[in-house]
Amino acid sequence: MRSLIMAVGLAACLGLAGCGGAEEEVAAPPPPRKSMARVAPMYAGQEQILSVQSGSVTPSQAGGVVLKASGMSAGPGWADPAFLPRIYPATPADGIYEVDVIATKPATAAGETPTAIEAEGAWNRYTDGRVKGVKFMTKTNELTVMLPPG
Repeated sequence: MRSLIMAVGLAACLGLAGCGGAEEEVAAPPPPRKSMARVAPMYAGQEQILSVQSGSVTPSQAGGVVLKASGMSAGPGWADPAFLPRIYPATPADGIYEVDVIATKPATAAGETPTAIEAEGAWNRYTDGRVKGVKFMTKTNELTVMLPPG
């Protein structure tokens, strides 16, 4: 009888040991990749635009790339949208370069209503094929666009 009680008790303990319940660990997502680039100096009155919704990167005839981005400025009156490439100590391993999408803010506050803005420009700094994509950086978001294959 004593053996039977011990066997039932041992089976119960082993059965309960397999119940992990809600204590299972969930793998945390990896931390975001830290950028090695630093922001280039801007002229007085220039700032990043508020956000970017779409962008494109296409090869140019000169061997560089043509950048286009559509986004929102903080209000009406923002002018001269442009791209300001970030400064790297070495070539990025993945070939994705970061550029700030900037514009000149108006001298007087024209309102807080976000306004559509588009920037376009050639970037002929690297003509040796090292650019694989571009990450457009703004105040509130970023958008990575890869160069089309070919």
